[in-house]
This record gives sequence, C-alpha cells and structure tokens, in this order.
Amino acid sequence: MTDTTRFAAHAVLITGAARGIGAATALRFAQEGARVLLTDRDGPEVEETAAELRGRGLVARALVCDVADRDSVEAAVTRAVEVFGSLDVLVNSAACCTPDTELFEDGPDEAWASDLDITLTGTYRCCRAALPHLAATGRGAIVNIGSVNALQDFGNHGYSAAKAALGSLTRTLAGHAAARGVRVNLVTPGTVRTSAWQGRDAELDAVRGLYPLGRVGEPEDIAAAVAFLASRDAAWITGTTLTVDGGLTAVNTGFRAAVRRPGDDA
Repeated sequence: MTDTTRFAAHAVLITGAARGIGAATALRFAQEGARVLLTDRDGPEVEETAAELRGRGLVARALVCDVADRDSVEAAVTRAVEVFGSLDVLVNSAACCTPDTELFEDGPDEAWASDLDITLTGTYRCCRAALPHLAATGRGAIVNIGSVNALQDFGNHGYSAAKAALGSLTRTLAGHAAARGVRVNLVTPGTVRTSAWQGRDAELDAVRGLYPLGRVGEPEDIAAAVAFLASRDAAWITGTTLTVDGGLTAVNTGFRAAVRRPGDDA
C-alpha cells in the first residue's frame, strides 16, 4: 500500500518524466504526498503527463528541459524552487540510447557524443545545479537511473558506457555531498516495458525467459525503488547501487537451462 504522506511537503524534480520510468516515478512521488516538477524535452507530452497527475488530485507541474543545455537545466531547478519554495529530491531519468551500427568502426562520433552528453553529462549538469538547494533542506536526495547495460554486455556502446560512468559519478558525488546532508544513490533497472519497446512484444516475450522471476520489469517496479532510496527509510544509505532486474545479472538462466538434469528442480 502506498504511503500518501511519506513525501509530504517534499519538492521533487524529475528529468525524462514525460513517459516510462520518469512518468511512473513522478506518479509515485505525487501519490506519496510530494509536489513534483516533471521535466522533459518533449513539451506537449510532459504537460500531458503532468495534467494526468493533476486530474487525480495530485500536485504536479511540467516544464520543458533539455539536460544537454546548462541554461535549460538551471532554469528548471530555479523554477522548482520558485514554485515549491525548496527542492528536496532530484531524480535523473533522462537518457539517450542510439542503436549500434553493425560494425563498431562505423559508429559516428555524433551518436557516441549524444549518448554520453545526455545520459552522463546531463545528470552531472542537473546534480550541479540542484545540489546547493538539496543541501539547504537538510534532507536532500539524488537518485540516478542506471542500467544493467553498465554491468554486462547488452549492446549499445555509448549508452552502456554512460550508464557505467553514472555508477562512478554516484559514488564520488555521494562522498562529496554526505557532509552537506545530501544522499546520492543509483537504481539499475533491467528490461522495463516502456515506449522504447513499443511494437516489439515478440522480443519482450523472448527475453522474459532470461529473467529468474519470469517477467520483464514495469516502470512501477523502478519507481518504487527510486522512492525508497529518496525516502527517510533509506536515511543511512548513500553511494550505493540498487539493482532492480528480476535477478537477470545474478543468475545465468541460459547456463542453468543448459546443464539442468532430471530432478534438479524437484
């Protein structure tokens, strides 16, 4: 059951909030009492998502923000503080994932740069702009959204490199921010059923069997983990990575299936 008061009087800024994990996270925080600023490059869609939350009686605003632009990021943080009076939580969900070329050497510089700039440097820009305000509340928290691509080879060179670097940024920033009363953590999702998989149901069905828990993730699975790490329930947790992947990276299901003998599961 959702606690409708856990984030009462908290102000939350979420990037990449128009859809998917970001949108589900915004809903989760708002349902738990937070005032949420949803940001995204897609202005009409992020406004529609915020309007859906308001239609449920929740407190949600929308703002266009491009994390690849420092001025845009700083304007979003300023807006959150102006509207809500403070900023308690930053969730970095915005990312860019460019499909790989068939041959590694054919990959363009522009694709590599875009994946890193939005996924990694965009998170850096947001943390830099938000940190003084998060420190001022005495209960600030940053939750970055990573990926199992940082842990194993699932393709997407630039995106995977950026997500791996987010783990390092999370740890180094946690070390710096701890003395300022701000916690910084990372959630690492596996395959999550978002719009990125639209029209690819056959692929989702194919990978489902690789997950020990028998299904791919839903955006709400990740939102729950983010909310936990941002809450006082995680008051003694910082610099950590919480892997939310249905057991994918812990259990080699392909190997287990290959060596299974009659009676192994009896």
